Order: sequence, then C-alpha cells, then structure tokens
Amino acid sequence: QDIIINSTPPTVNKSYVDPLLTIALKSHGFIINSFVEFDGEEYVKYYEETIGHKAWHLGPASLVHETIQEKAERGEKSTLSVQTFVNWLDTKRDNSVIYISFGSMCLFSDKQLFEIASAIEASDYDFIWVVPEKKGKENESEDDKEKWLPKGFEERNKGMIVKGWAPQMVILGHPAVGAFLTHCGWNSVVEAISEGVPMITWPVHGDQFYNEKLITQVRGIGVEVGVDEWVVTAFREMKKLVGRDCIEKAIRRLMDGGDEAIQIRERSQKLAKITRHVVKEGGSSHKNLTALINELKELRHGKVIN
Repeated sequence: QDIIINSTPPTVNKSYVDPLLTIALKSHGFIINSFVEFDGEEYVKYYEETIGHKAWHLGPASLVHETIQEKAERGEKSTLSVQTFVNWLDTKRDNSVIYISFGSMCLFSDKQLFEIASAIEASDYDFIWVVPEKKGKENESEDDKEKWLPKGFEERNKGMIVKGWAPQMVILGHPAVGAFLTHCGWNSVVEAISEGVPMITWPVHGDQFYNEKLITQVRGIGVEVGVDEWVVTAFREMKKLVGRDCIEKAIRRLMDGGDEAIQIRERSQKLAKITRHVVKEGGSSHKNLTALINELKELRHGKVIN
C-alpha cells in the first residue's frame, strides 16, 4: 500500500539535517531504541543493504525500568508526587482516561491550547493534560488563564492539568489510561507501545510525521488528528489552527468503544506483549545486544592486534 506523509519538511530543514546525517553515517552503526518486530525485519534489512550502514534494535529502553519508582525517575522531577497520579487513576475505570502530552519542546499558542481544552470538554472524558510550565501556575491571573482555557473549565471537568513534567511511564502503565494524544516523539511512541496504549497522533516536526504513519497506517495502533503543517522547530508558532472538532473526533474514534477502537486496542496490546519478550533472553533485542557486544569486542581485539 502507498503511504503518503501528511506534510513535507521545509527546505531549511533539509539544509540543517543533511550535514548531521552525513556525519552520523560515518559511524560504525546506529543503536535504535525500538524492536525489529515493530520497525519490520524487512525494513531493517532494506536499510542496511541500501544505505550500507548497520542498525541494532535494542529497545524498548523504557523496559529497563521495572518498578513504579524507577519509571517515575525517567526524565525530570515530576511536578506532582507520583502517588498523586496513581491515587487519582486508581479511582477511574479501565481505558477511561485520555493522557495528553506534547513533550517538553512543543509550545502551542494560547489559541491552540484553547481548542484542545474545548475538545476535551466536548468529549467529556477524564484526562491528564501536561501543559508548558508557564501555564497552570498558581499565580497565573484569571485573565491569562482564560486566554487558553474556557471560563470555568477546571470547575466543570474531571481531569488533571499538570504544569511542567509528569511521570509519563507511570501514567501510561496504568490500566485507566485508554489513549495518548501525542506529538509522536520517539521516546513517547516507544513508551506507549510498551504499555499497549493506543495513540492519537499530532506530529509537529522532525521525524514525527514519519512516526505517525508507522503508528496509524503501517501498524494500525492509532488514529490521526489530521495535522499537515511541518514546522522547522517546535518552538515556532504554527500558522494553522487545529480545530476542536477534529481533535474531538479523533478522541472519540479511540475512546467511544466502536469496532475500529476495539481493533486498534487489540493490536496495541498484542505489540505490548511482544515488547516484554524481545528484551528477554531469546528475544530479538536481547540477541541484537549480544551481537553488538560481540562485534565491539572483535573491533577492540582487532585494534589491539594492529
């Protein structure tokens, strides 16, 4: 089947990326935070044969963290205590909460945040929404708040607005979370896959538009909001506004329990089970790690002899 990316990278993006890629391809190979069963064995083989460069799939790296405490310590310090999130999620039904996070670099305009908030309210699902640190502060004036939140939003809705940083792996690993609205940054993608959480995709820049198609069209574990604007960096304000109707429609496709949602959820959970196997002895990532270690030993041995 043909895969058509929703947007093309800006010209300036190519001039920035190409020199970096040229340098990167001079390395002995890439270590990839993914697993062969997700990227596709045939694609890995095609890459190595076509580019002439090695790639070792050793992920998901997030599965190194096993306990809640270890998961909580991934990244920065959480704004709220980990137990606050767990206690709140424990009161919710399975697959009833939307988790919304666009990473630490995506800074949307107030108008865009307002559209997201309006869609959340219209969909009427519980949510955890991680917003930039400047938003949601206690000393934020009501006038400032109303620029990005409908008036009375926090009083009317059943959810958590988190400023700054949240323990993403802990949240995604909780059975109450039924969907992840994400910018498709690779760490977020792999963490969602590891926990079997379907994704609502909203790419912004970089590799994210390619990741979106792998998620939605190739593996069928998510739905698209329908974004078609690729910016140079996530810091630049976008020119197009994604309307609340598009966002609400995507949320409902995953959360309303229709046939499509059931199939997506089943595929997501099947992949999550595979991730548990690939990092154990005999699994593809474990085998690749062993092969990498052996190759590095041989390289070192060769240098010593020479």
